[in-house]
Amino acid sequence: MQHEIQSAQNVLKGVVYLGTGTVVILLTIIGYLVMMVAVGILSSKKTDDVGDFYLGGRKLGPIVTAMSAEASDMSSYLIMGLPGLAYLCGSAEVSWTIIGLFIGTYLNWLFVAKRLRVYSQKIGAITVPDFFARRYKDEKLIMGISAVIILIFFIPYTGSGFAACGKLFNSLFDVDYHAAMMISAVVIILYTSIGGFLAASFTDLIQSIVMTVSLIVLVCYGISAAGGIDHVIDNANSIPQYMSLTQTINTGTGELSDFGFLSVISTLAWGLGYFGMPHILLRFMAIRDKDKVKTSRRIASVWVIISMVVAMFIGFIGNALSHEGVLDFFTTSDQSERTVIHMADKMSQSGVIMAVFAGLIFSGILACTMSTADSQLLAASSSMSENLLGSVFGLKLSDRKKMLFARLVLVVIAVLAVIIAWDPDSSIFKVVSFAWAGFGATFGPVMLCALFWKRSNKYGAIAGMVSGGVVVFVWHFIISKLGGPFAIYELLPAFVVAQAVMVCVSLATKAPDKEITDEFDEVAGSVNKS
Repeated sequence: MQHEIQSAQNVLKGVVYLGTGTVVILLTIIGYLVMMVAVGILSSKKTDDVGDFYLGGRKLGPIVTAMSAEASDMSSYLIMGLPGLAYLCGSAEVSWTIIGLFIGTYLNWLFVAKRLRVYSQKIGAITVPDFFARRYKDEKLIMGISAVIILIFFIPYTGSGFAACGKLFNSLFDVDYHAAMMISAVVIILYTSIGGFLAASFTDLIQSIVMTVSLIVLVCYGISAAGGIDHVIDNANSIPQYMSLTQTINTGTGELSDFGFLSVISTLAWGLGYFGMPHILLRFMAIRDKDKVKTSRRIASVWVIISMVVAMFIGFIGNALSHEGVLDFFTTSDQSERTVIHMADKMSQSGVIMAVFAGLIFSGILACTMSTADSQLLAASSSMSENLLGSVFGLKLSDRKKMLFARLVLVVIAVLAVIIAWDPDSSIFKVVSFAWAGFGATFGPVMLCALFWKRSNKYGAIAGMVSGGVVVFVWHFIISKLGGPFAIYELLPAFVVAQAVMVCVSLATKAPDKEITDEFDEVAGSVNKS
């Protein structure tokens, strides 16, 4: 997401001095990284074939499914972007962002999760491109297009995660960026390549716990340092329109500006991206029991809304701390998005125990980034080895060689991501918001039609993916430059166009074969009965 990229890029620029707590913080982070590799090794014992490697053998329990899906989604935006935006601009933009993301999360779990779990098992699909191809009985064109889309967006997306980790270590400990990035990348590669999907999912569960602990620690410390919750609330109310949902503080001028209808709609549109996110959709396909989806939905929805609201409140706390003289005043987004860093810095100066908590916060920042990077790495690897090379180009391998090849492809893709992220001053983070729009517009409409519209066909699916991708590029690079009503997030118009194109092309071309419609009816009946 756009705010996530800006926060990750801006927050990790400065060098932070952590005083005597540096060694404690470093040991805490190292312990966290070692634990991630250990989880990968343990998960490898349950990974016997390619189906286990890419989908965990559909063995995920409801808690792991829920928390790994949300951890792989939130990224550094949760701990950095939301607090920084709330600190500087007040309630309007951050509140509408939270509402949009929560609605998208809930509807994705409500409508897509269970049906995709049933349908993907029925047709034997273990990846998103595999699902589209088997759903529409087109093993070449749909498979190839969707796999290429994943590679185009996920390789640089993964690179951004590696870069974020490198910049964090560089900022904290003043170590070489490239060395720090390589160490972080090696850890992610190790536990993902060893344990596959199960490793990514269980580490994501742990990472979600680390994120949660980080948020709780920040709130407790911040309220105490600000003099109590009443001081935080009074400070927010004393700033003109700080708590308004229709006006926001302009980051460039510091003046008030309207947050009108178009701004609200554009911000809410982030929620549409969830219907097309491969690393989230894979969690739906992997849950052990389809009847446990409701449990996962409740856990995921509650965690998402509470964690995002708490993150926003941390921004309010940071603003109060500035007025109390505990923190400096931040007047730009570059500064405000380092609120958590500065709060952790203050904590680390209060003794060894608080330094450990500061280390947990920095581990939480790593957790946000790693939980997204590992899922993206696995999705990109599956698209290359299982979908492109295996299905499209017909590469035939034994089960043992498939496992070896899957791990080899994952490492190769990770190396490409490292190369992309090699320049510490690159604008790789800007790709992430674009990738969110790309996946949402290309896969989202197709996924919804594939699951809920029997008359949709392969021609409509192909046209929907292609048109969604084209509009994302055209709107982002050309139309949005016109300003005014056109300066909206490209996901919204691209999603609408792709959905319309898929419906029109499906109706204008041959209806799907009886085999496909019978299969659709059987899945629908199975879902409705349970």
